[in-house]
Amino acid sequence: MFGVIHFEVFLLTGILLNLIPGADTMYIVGRSISQGRTAGIYSVLGIISGSLVHTLFVAFGLSLILVKSVLLFNVIKVIGVVYLVYLGIRMILDKSNLAFQQATGTTMNKRKIYIQGLLTSLTNPKVSLFFIAFMPQFIDPNVTSPVPFLILGLTFTITGLLWCLFVAYFSSYVTKTLRGNQKVGQVLNKVTGVIFIGMGIKLLQTKAPS
Repeated sequence: MFGVIHFEVFLLTGILLNLIPGADTMYIVGRSISQGRTAGIYSVLGIISGSLVHTLFVAFGLSLILVKSVLLFNVIKVIGVVYLVYLGIRMILDKSNLAFQQATGTTMNKRKIYIQGLLTSLTNPKVSLFFIAFMPQFIDPNVTSPVPFLILGLTFTITGLLWCLFVAYFSSYVTKTLRGNQKVGQVLNKVTGVIFIGMGIKLLQTKAPS
């Protein structure tokens, strides 16, 4: 099918891989528990947009540059680490309760949440490296077109979208009562900040391909 082989195996494997918590999942969980369902959904949209960009990069060979350039890999990694740690520190130091403000009528900056999700995905070089290492196993080696990469990338992204939406809804639902309390909401913000910093430290440990 358009150069794709063993699609059923790819679909099943992709679903299982999406279930494994990673930096993207943790970002969505953090936003959902601290700011609620709407924030979680917009963070999902940002993450998924980043996944689509990675798919295009891989499909048209741009990510091969990332694989061959240790310097570029490390630059992108450091940017991602700094960004995540910055977000984490801001949430830890924030004295306000964003969720409480939202409940009382203050407008949530949905665009900002979306862009932060997008940047979280784009500054994670492991995503492109994963696509490059994983997808070729399900592509006919005689096919040189980018179409199979696009098909597999979109499939993986769609299954990821469904899972991430579930994570956002579930995380926001189980913490809904807690967010109604301003003091607890501030604690949730700080927990989210710690999660972001942890994501940055984990990303820092990623090594460039040899």
